[in-house]
Amino acid sequence: MAVRLIYETHSPTVDNETGIATGWLPGELSQVGRELAVELGVRRRDVDVVYASDLRRAAQTAEVAFGDEQTIRLDSRLRECDYGIYNGRPVSEVAMLRRRFVDVPWPGGQSYRQVVAETAAFLEHVMDEWQGCSVLVISHSANRWALQNLLEGAELSELVDAPFAWQPGWEYTLA
Repeated sequence: MAVRLIYETHSPTVDNETGIATGWLPGELSQVGRELAVELGVRRRDVDVVYASDLRRAAQTAEVAFGDEQTIRLDSRLRECDYGIYNGRPVSEVAMLRRRFVDVPWPGGQSYRQVVAETAAFLEHVMDEWQGCSVLVISHSANRWALQNLLEGAELSELVDAPFAWQPGWEYTLA
């Protein structure tokens, strides 16, 4: 049986609004982010399980969206790319460097290819545990790129340079 996988980005953070690339730092939802998290919870009430990155901003998005109404499973395999010494630096600075770190780790961090491997391991777990179910994932832009790479065959080096176009979730069928 197939798994219906729904991917949503975490809600906007104070860092997002001030142009900071949070990376593996926790982050905190902004007021707009909290409002959008409530909307996400209304939009995605029909799922069997919610997984979120264990980084604070994704976990907080899930908590605000679902409160006690849904069990939320935090998973470190869903973390944003670790920018190492660039965590917390301006997005403009980090964005110019992304292509360099597709296969080579950021200094003191990880590569985007490592994020793909973590995401692939997570997908294997989901396939084993959630056959015939709907799984919501709340995560980060690097994980969206990983899904596009793994499930759509998109080139990772092109994805990291493309602007991130937000929408209210992306759906996949894992068979």
